[in-house]
Amino acid sequence: MKIWLDDQFDDENTPARKAPEGFTAVHSVNEAIKLIETAEHNNEPVEMVDIDNDLGPYAYDGGDGNKLIWWMVERNTMYPVNIHSKNIVERENMLRTIKKYWKNN
Repeated sequence: MKIWLDDQFDDENTPARKAPEGFTAVHSVNEAIKLIETAEHNNEPVEMVDIDNDLGPYAYDGGDGNKLIWWMVERNTMYPVNIHSKNIVERENMLRTIKKYWKNN
């Protein structure tokens, strides 16, 4: 499974935010968590989690993208991650966390 977390993946005005082929797109952290847990339950590999940080109106459902990074850290499930967020500060925060906790980054 490949997950694309982005609040604007289905916005006609932002076609560049569309999920790449082969990715399952979700708007919120909690939706991403549910997909990961379902994949784990079904013994399906989580191949990639591609994360935007600022989730706009969907942040109420689990927080920003950085929350997903910390959720993975807390449960020691360091799936391959890519950050596509344009938020420079939070992008650097997420990359710092990945560098610290992911062994093969």
